[in-house]
Amino acid sequence: MLTEATMWMRRRTSTAADWPVEMLLKAKQAQTGAEPGQGRISVVLPARNEEETVGEIVSVIRRDLMERAPLVDEIVVIDSRSTDRTAEVAAAAGAEVVAQDAILPELPRMSGKGEALWKSLAVTTGDLLVFIDADLRNFSSHFVTGLLGPLLTDPTVGYVKGCYDRPLMTGGTRVDGAGGRVTELVARPLINLHWPALAGVIQPLGGEYAGRRSLLERLPFVTGYGVELGLLLDVFADSGLDALAQVDLGDRVHSHQSTEALAAMSGQIMLTAWSRLQRHGRMLPLENPGTELAWFSRSGNGHEMRINDVGVQERPPMIEVPGYARAGRSLQPEL
Repeated sequence: MLTEATMWMRRRTSTAADWPVEMLLKAKQAQTGAEPGQGRISVVLPARNEEETVGEIVSVIRRDLMERAPLVDEIVVIDSRSTDRTAEVAAAAGAEVVAQDAILPELPRMSGKGEALWKSLAVTTGDLLVFIDADLRNFSSHFVTGLLGPLLTDPTVGYVKGCYDRPLMTGGTRVDGAGGRVTELVARPLINLHWPALAGVIQPLGGEYAGRRSLLERLPFVTGYGVELGLLLDVFADSGLDALAQVDLGDRVHSHQSTEALAAMSGQIMLTAWSRLQRHGRMLPLENPGTELAWFSRSGNGHEMRINDVGVQERPPMIEVPGYARAGRSLQPEL
């Protein structure tokens, strides 16, 4: 199976430099049709308290890919209950900002990045969607063009992952190869053990990826940190290995989480993998996994235990939500 992964890497891996804007504009023009959304491209940024970085990302996309070259049709920031100026900064930079909880307000509220991504399907118009994390500190528009390349030029590709080097930045010092700890310590071993055909996916948890609406809208979305792994595994189960491609985007620099936050993230990744092993018929569980994670800290009386719930929730495929208006940009409940 690792041979299969190697062969997939060779035929489905490219670099951002392979996809110049001029080529993509011609490919997009060839796909534009009369059907609403056909040929349109939406860029989505899920954001929570990212006032320091979201404005620059939006400004670069608007300048390079909307004003200089008419490739991107809309930039939508899904504000995930920010308590800072994220929404104001993003709007000033030229994005359409939508509050996460204002989308499908009739549904029970859920939390997490995956919730914001899922809800973006209801307020975007594009046939192709590009997801970009809002905390990137070295953003360039090649992140977007690279991800769009395989989708615009090959109709057999349905989902594109970005891959990159992830240095760890501590106190202004760069440590190469030290980023992506949850990927290397949790996600990659799980994938290699249970989905070896996907072993060639270099950044399975990376937040930069793109897909066709027709594929994304029929997939469930884990609402927490497991969303990237869940989508990857579900695309593989739904459409097969060759529906996936990856593009080398160079370096990815962003803020890093505490060990405690990484532990919670790891728990959600493992629970997401468990759910897909069961759902895709790769195991027969004898009991459900626990969802409580214990942390310890030392006090004057010894070690104290704190318990946090790392359970994951999940939204159904958007196509199954009553009233989902594929061509109308919005979701309205059926009357």
